[in-house]
Amino acid sequence: MAEPKDSPSTYYAPAPVVINPGPLGLSAFALTTFVLSLFNLGAGVPSGGPVEVVTGLAVFYGGLAQILAGMWEFKVGNNFGATAFTSYGAFWLSYAAILIPSFGVIPGYASTATSDPHALDNALGIFLLAWAIFTFIMWIASLRSTVTLSSMFFTLTLTFLFLASSHLAHKDADNYVTKVGGGLGVVTALLAWYNAAAGLYEPKTTFVRLPTGSLARPHHN
Repeated sequence: MAEPKDSPSTYYAPAPVVINPGPLGLSAFALTTFVLSLFNLGAGVPSGGPVEVVTGLAVFYGGLAQILAGMWEFKVGNNFGATAFTSYGAFWLSYAAILIPSFGVIPGYASTATSDPHALDNALGIFLLAWAIFTFIMWIASLRSTVTLSSMFFTLTLTFLFLASSHLAHKDADNYVTKVGGGLGVVTALLAWYNAAAGLYEPKTTFVRLPTGSLARPHHN
């Protein structure tokens, strides 16, 4: 029996184009991390000095752009990417909130400076330590991804730990612990940019290929 032919009015929707949001999220994370880490390292400004110039980056690029990348990762079914980009986008927004006076974070701790001069340092230390714990979880989750991606989460974990330690130890500005954290942050940013470029460089746009070193276990029949 012959199958009925499609009528002329039959319409088939084209398959949606799947776009990888990873390079956007990684680039947003990399650039914002790079700028702040240079400040922590003491490049251009004293280590531990004013960092308010990073506020705009933290809100719009590291924050909003990265959260958008996280939402698009949900759309393409990448649970790891969605969790990472959405979380670190929220990190940058929350960090910006600390720097924006109208949120009242730093002024709120200034009122307790007489009774507890280390209250703000302790709070920032706990804040960064919590992100170190989350990043460690993400590092474990990346152990079967690629060498470059897993290395990025490893160095980011160390970055958060050193910066948290600097605050919890009540170090003065321009201390070596913050500088080490800044140096690790620069390495993290460079790794993030590398991973972004590896995902962005496609055969239809460039002849450049970047190896990432797969950690996936080969399947045996």
